[in-house]
Amino acid sequence: MTESTHVISSLVIHRLIREAEGPSRVELRAAPNPLDDAAVRLMERLCRHFSERPGKGFGHFEQDERNFPMPGLVRRHVLEQSLDFASLSAEMVTHLQQRVDEDKVEDGGYVLIARATVFGADCLYVALLQETLGTVIGDGLAVHDSPHLDFAGLQVAGRIDLSAWQAGAERYIAFLKGRGDVAGWFKRFLGCTDVVIALKETKKLVETLTHFAETQQLEAPARDELMERAHLILEQMNESGAALDLAEVASQVFPDAPQKLADTLKDEALDLASGFVPDKRALRPLIRFKASAEDWKLEFDRSGLRSGSVQYDKTSNTLVLTNVPENLKKLLLEE
Repeated sequence: MTESTHVISSLVIHRLIREAEGPSRVELRAAPNPLDDAAVRLMERLCRHFSERPGKGFGHFEQDERNFPMPGLVRRHVLEQSLDFASLSAEMVTHLQQRVDEDKVEDGGYVLIARATVFGADCLYVALLQETLGTVIGDGLAVHDSPHLDFAGLQVAGRIDLSAWQAGAERYIAFLKGRGDVAGWFKRFLGCTDVVIALKETKKLVETLTHFAETQQLEAPARDELMERAHLILEQMNESGAALDLAEVASQVFPDAPQKLADTLKDEALDLASGFVPDKRALRPLIRFKASAEDWKLEFDRSGLRSGSVQYDKTSNTLVLTNVPENLKKLLLEE
């Protein structure tokens, strides 16, 4: 992550405190944090962990601003410029506190709110960070406990792409789905309606798997096996109605190096959703070639290349079809 791709304009950290009983309370910082090296490193870690985490949801703002105030807050800050960043963050934390108390969320933590330009997009980040206990070696090689922010256990974080929002994009909010029902209350805090168009997301997944298979320098049989395995797994999910999990797909489709495929699927630039049921209509390209020219159209399964019924000669750039069915043979003889 470099300064040329991530530029932080504002960052503030407030604190949400959960008591053993009763409502939560907040500790507000009076002004944004200085953008020193420590703050920049903190934001870089958040951006990295957010982008690398699979299992994100995507959506856009709810239209009911009375019950979902976030779009109004963002509009006042970004478009009307009647709400400065410090005031925006304070109102966001107050709203977050209300959602936490309504849903009886057990955990508090540090609320990080930041505005940053990420790969050219103006974005608003919000994350609930908690502490965990680590170990440091001090003077005289003594061992000491040292609390630090638990990025590995990050469950609550979201990003509003302000550039995409202003451009009228279909979806511009991304949030971690977390474990259990973490995403529910936080999604309501963001004022987000999920937008997952299964057909479009499945096409994107198929294109990514196809590109991945073609770039792994696999022998043709191994490449075909990967594609056919992906087709079978996704088709089974479609038939059972199982929601797609990117990490699980990676482990089943490419068991020899699942992390390599997982890293491809969770690429931030891809913005591939999870939690949807794959659409069967988009799966055929995994096992079938389809092409056309001015005088012909052709479609065949990958298995035809292995069986020899379809033969491609790259030297002469010709395709030979064998075992021509009788009805086609008859039509050809009549020409």
